[in-house]
Amino acid sequence: MEWTHYRFRSRWRLPAAPAVVYDALERAEEYPRWWRQVREVNRVDDTTGVVRVRSLLPYDLTFTAREVRRDPAAGVLEIAMTGDLDGWALWTLRETGSGTLAQYDQEVDVTKPLMRRLAVPGRPLFRANHALMMRAGRRGLAAHLQAV
Repeated sequence: MEWTHYRFRSRWRLPAAPAVVYDALERAEEYPRWWRQVREVNRVDDTTGVVRVRSLLPYDLTFTAREVRRDPAAGVLEIAMTGDLDGWALWTLRETGSGTLAQYDQEVDVTKPLMRRLAVPGRPLFRANHALMMRAGRRGLAAHLQAV
């Protein structure tokens, strides 16, 4: 097992149509408005931005996100990530009876030196930190969608 490699999957049930959820998710520069752990997103160009995140643990992760796939008809958004995290992330949306199921898949290698040094003892904390961040993101997006 590579201790600095992570795979995550989160599923968010959201009270809005897939097109509305997609519109919110494709505007990454607005994530800090509704997802407090996404501290900033700075656009570099039409398909690339620099993202800084920080959850419960006292460290920031900064990475460049580059759009790989944007397909509103299929409900798919995918990025490649480089920086403190190297890998990819993918949103897949599908309609449910009462809204949208948004599935987030991520596979990354951690490159930040401190996290690499603490890879073995810190792994459970890093996974819990990610879970808390995703839970807060779901709540923030659900509230944002209600306000829209």
